[in-house]
Amino acid sequence: MLQFELSILNQGERMKLNFGVVVCVAVLTSTIQLKAAVNVTQEHNNLSRDGVYIDPAFTPSAAANLARDTGFNGTIVGNVLAQPLYIEGGPNGPMVIAVTNSNNVYALNAINGTIIWQRNVGASVPTSQLPCGTINPLGISDTPAVDLPTRALFFDAMTTPDGGATKKHLIYSLNVDTGAINAGWPVDVSAVIPAFDSAHQNNRGAVAVVNGIVYCCYSGHNGDCTPYHGWVVGVQINNPAVVQSWATPAIGGGIWGHSGVASDGTNMFVITGNTFGTGGVWGGGEAIIRLQAGPVFNNNNTNFWAPTNWLSLDNSDTDLGGCSAMLIDVPGATPSQLVLALGKDRNAYLINRSNLGGISAPVNSASVSSSTLRGQSSCTYRTNMGTYFNFRAGTSNTLVTYRINPGTPPTLSSAWLVTQSGEGSPFVTCTDGTNNCIVWAAGAGGTQKLNGYNGDTGAVIFAGGGTNETMTGTIKWNTGIAARGRIYYAANNKVYAFKVPFNALTMSSIVSRKDHGGTSYDISLPGIECRSGGANGDYTLVATFSNNIESGNASVTSGTGSVSGTPTASGNTLTINLTGVTTPQNLTVTLTGVTDQFLQTLPSTPVTMTVLVGDTNANSAVNATDVAQTKGQLGVPVDASNFRTDVNANGAINGTDVALVKSHSGESVSAANRADSKIRAARK
Repeated sequence: MLQFELSILNQGERMKLNFGVVVCVAVLTSTIQLKAAVNVTQEHNNLSRDGVYIDPAFTPSAAANLARDTGFNGTIVGNVLAQPLYIEGGPNGPMVIAVTNSNNVYALNAINGTIIWQRNVGASVPTSQLPCGTINPLGISDTPAVDLPTRALFFDAMTTPDGGATKKHLIYSLNVDTGAINAGWPVDVSAVIPAFDSAHQNNRGAVAVVNGIVYCCYSGHNGDCTPYHGWVVGVQINNPAVVQSWATPAIGGGIWGHSGVASDGTNMFVITGNTFGTGGVWGGGEAIIRLQAGPVFNNNNTNFWAPTNWLSLDNSDTDLGGCSAMLIDVPGATPSQLVLALGKDRNAYLINRSNLGGISAPVNSASVSSSTLRGQSSCTYRTNMGTYFNFRAGTSNTLVTYRINPGTPPTLSSAWLVTQSGEGSPFVTCTDGTNNCIVWAAGAGGTQKLNGYNGDTGAVIFAGGGTNETMTGTIKWNTGIAARGRIYYAANNKVYAFKVPFNALTMSSIVSRKDHGGTSYDISLPGIECRSGGANGDYTLVATFSNNIESGNASVTSGTGSVSGTPTASGNTLTINLTGVTTPQNLTVTLTGVTDQFLQTLPSTPVTMTVLVGDTNANSAVNATDVAQTKGQLGVPVDASNFRTDVNANGAINGTDVALVKSHSGESVSAANRADSKIRAARK
């Protein structure tokens, strides 16, 4: 069986350039996307598996007041080992994606936690029908990944059509907006790779999408029942008939880490565990493996690293792959591009990821834990004080952080550790990538509360909150995500949402803005706009809000005119361009769907602008007084006190403005029907 698999691999390498490409069917939906879309498409947010979420809302003071959103429903069915995802840009608004070992897939409304769509992809396999294992039932254990260009959701599901007698690993692609199965999927792994023994393989490692290929990795089950191998299976997302694979030559060598496949954007990195019956000849186990696209493995020293005591680790079931690979860059270090392995031998290993080095000494290593490191996701982050990695110290309640110091070679030093009642896996928020970094972890199996720690010192920032912040069903393998001032955490049968305090979304002002020869002046609304819109009747409204705005719409709901193009959000303002506006009239523009950075939506808000060109004194009528007022400013530079008399808004008050006022003399808007006449001009 093993020789047959290697033959398949070699043939795949020789023929890889001849594979055809067909576009995977995915339902694409036209929508106005958020200005600065936030998406969590994969395990630990990035292919490096660093676990860093950049969110300006998570300042230390805000994080200290984190609270569970009790209005978030989040009810799902099934035990959860996978991280949730967060997806924007679809017709249903922001979604949280969650999967369970009951083979249920959910898209939840990211604001209230109600179900947008759900799909069951088949019966999961009870432990009693597996050769060994402790995940009961075994279904979707892997964290999925989303390919945003095709809006496709990928995952592996362990299924059975006959109560467990037949076991299948099926790789699925769903339309992330509807839950529909995309054409050509699922891929039956055993059917396309005969050497793959579904019954003995476990899909605990996270999925990765890299350059048009979805990668799924596999280990064995708890108990090491053989035969299993460490597998990486690659399926072209635009042609699922094209499947390539790599497996450890020796039996065993499972890819056990929760974060699964890491990547630098070109190559894939996995870490394998112990192998069996090697006779002292290295067979792919206890190693960091670098795979090329496909996956393809070129068996040279550049593309793998194993410690010189790999055989001893094999014989003692002390997997190097206690955790998944993390890719770390350390400025000022030589080498600076590193891959980190955390082994069950309680050691951290730094390896040069540009040249892994074969069976050799690492770039550096250190004993970092007093207990065995087993499979949980870890995280890495950089602040102004240095580059860190953080991990759960095995089965203990200790959360440990080490600093990687620049040098030749880089060195490791202890930074901080904290004791937390529970064993959840960590993740990190930073306000801009390097500042205000907070390490988060749940007390899984203990307090079942989230805690947040200063990334540089370990000082407690969020102590878990009160009774409302207590979760149930948290599992040590689980890790949370952060998006839009919220943390989402998936536990058995429920997804929880937490949020930092933020201001309610309100509109503080709206003005009609015109440029007067290089300087803009505003007329507050409701109010009288006395300036001309030119030949096309063009005006610009600028609304200001309490929070930064991501998107919004507007329409003319009363009067003559229309909104030109899509309103533009910038910071806490929304700019609305109008055209075809006539005078005199009361014009009503209604703002709808105005959404801020925290996903709050403003109720529909009508705004009235009275358009009365030439009414420079804003008394609801154009008459001799306005003509005289304009004549009195002839030749005077335009400023905040007289810009209303620059009626054509060209930056100069002259005879053209007087003529324009005269041409509208006699027009008026009755006080009973016009907008509030209060005028406030502000120089911009």
